[in-house]
Amino acid sequence: MKVYSLTGKSGTGKSFQAISLCSEKGIESIIDDGLFIYRDRVEAGISAKRQKTMVGAIKTALFTDDDHAESVKKRIAELNPKSLLIIGTSDRMTDKITARLNLPPVSERIYIEDITTEEERKIADRQRHGQGKHVIPVPTLQLKRDFAGYFLDPMRIFKERSVAGKSAAAEKTVVRPTFSYMGEFFISDTVLTDIAVCVGEETKGVTGVSNVYENTEPDNLTLKVSISIDRLSRIWDVAENFQRKLAEVIERMTAFNVVRLDVEIKEVV
Repeated sequence: MKVYSLTGKSGTGKSFQAISLCSEKGIESIIDDGLFIYRDRVEAGISAKRQKTMVGAIKTALFTDDDHAESVKKRIAELNPKSLLIIGTSDRMTDKITARLNLPPVSERIYIEDITTEEERKIADRQRHGQGKHVIPVPTLQLKRDFAGYFLDPMRIFKERSVAGKSAAAEKTVVRPTFSYMGEFFISDTVLTDIAVCVGEETKGVTGVSNVYENTEPDNLTLKVSISIDRLSRIWDVAENFQRKLAEVIERMTAFNVVRLDVEIKEVV
């Protein structure tokens, strides 16, 4: 296995640049902030960005917990990637990670200053320290459950890359870490009701939304919604269309993970 490292100060855009770098050099896998990522899929690990404190995040990124390190080592051995990129803030950090995971020594060191401009690094710094944005170099759906309710921007970010001579979309996910200095946030109990009412108004055949019952758990959201339907419409089709649209809109707007959404037809009018 050939091991690469990408280092640079916090907030300089390392995770954002990782996908393009891997495409350019044909690197199959990534170690980033406690996660083992193989071909755009999280295969093992715990994200440092879900830790409650900065100290906890640093420990997770360094794989200081034995169970965490062992689970990642085991998965790396099973998949046996030909190449791996370790992302860190310094050579010392990446060397510590290689030691904890029993990886071969880093054979090629890459620095963020070598692959980005000063202006790009300034933009990344503003996004990190001014807006609390952190990038994880995997698709949103891969992180949806672990980061439910914590996406700063649930919309996926694509950047063109070339894979085996073909153009493909490299997807990244923007999250707001639990330990962010920007403070706590919550979603009001009335928000999901407001969203349901708006979706109902935009769904042909639905004449009203009367009740919304939910548990407001970001990673395990369940809802029951009561609606009224126009008697001249295809009742089952209207309810199913509303159900699908409401789940999609809630997940897009709140980043909650909708696991169940029941629709009750309260009346036909």
